[in-house]
Amino acid sequence: MQGAGASMLTLARGRYAASFAQTAGEVAAAQALRQLCFRGTAGLDADGFDAICRHVLVHDVPSGALVCCFRLLPLNSGCEIGRSYSAQYYDLAALSAFDKPMVEMGRFCIHPDWHDPDILRIAWGALTRFVDDEGIGMLFGCSSFKGTEADPYLDAFAKLRAGHLAPRRWLPRVKAPRVFRFARRLARREPDARRAALTMPPLLRTYLMMGGWVSDHAVVDGDLNTLHVFTGLEIGAIPPARARALRMVAG
Repeated sequence: MQGAGASMLTLARGRYAASFAQTAGEVAAAQALRQLCFRGTAGLDADGFDAICRHVLVHDVPSGALVCCFRLLPLNSGCEIGRSYSAQYYDLAALSAFDKPMVEMGRFCIHPDWHDPDILRIAWGALTRFVDDEGIGMLFGCSSFKGTEADPYLDAFAKLRAGHLAPRRWLPRVKAPRVFRFARRLARREPDARRAALTMPPLLRTYLMMGGWVSDHAVVDGDLNTLHVFTGLEIGAIPPARARALRMVAG
C-alpha cells in the first residue's frame, strides 16, 4: 500500500514543511491537534483507521509548531471502497466500479490559532506530490461544516446543490441514520453567493475550485460535532491551469 514515493514525502516552502509522520509520537501529535480542532479539548482523537493510514504533518519550521495535519488511505481501486472511513456513513456502491487507484483524505485540520493561507497551500502541494507519485485517479473524503445545525450554511448547501453534485454514475446514497438532504430540501433556493462563499469550509472550497463534487446530502456527525458531505475529485478532471499551479507548489 505504501509505494516508494509515499515513504519519502518531504516538502518545504517558505516557513512551512510537510512530511509523513515517522514515529508513534508524531502520530500522537496529529491526534492531539485533531482533538483540539474537532472537539476543542485536550486529549487524542484516535480511531482504528489511524493504524492503516499515512499521516501528513505540516510544521512551522521556525517554531516547530504543528499547524496542520491529515491522513491518507490509499486504495488499489474502487473495489476496496468499503475499507474507507467514508463508507461508514455513505453507501458508496457506485464507486466500486472506479478502476484506478484512489486515496481517501481524512481528518484534515489546521490549528485554530494559525490563519496563514500558505498552510493550506503547502498541504495541497504535499497531497499533489503523493497523488502524482502513486498514480492516483481519484481523491475523496468527507468535508466538514462546524456544528450539526444546517441553518448557518443554507446558502453554501444551495450552492453545492446548484452546481457541484456528484455525477449520477458516482453518486453516494444515504446510509447514515441522521442526514440533511440538502439537494431535495433546497431545490428552490437561490444561493446568496457572498454568504455561500463565507460559510463554505476552505478545504471544500479548494476541492470545488479543482472540479470536485459532493453527495446530495450531508451527514450529521454528533461525535465530531460536524455536518459533512462526501467529496470526490477525479484527478484527470482538474483544469490544466489549476493542475500546473498545484505542481509548482509540489515541486
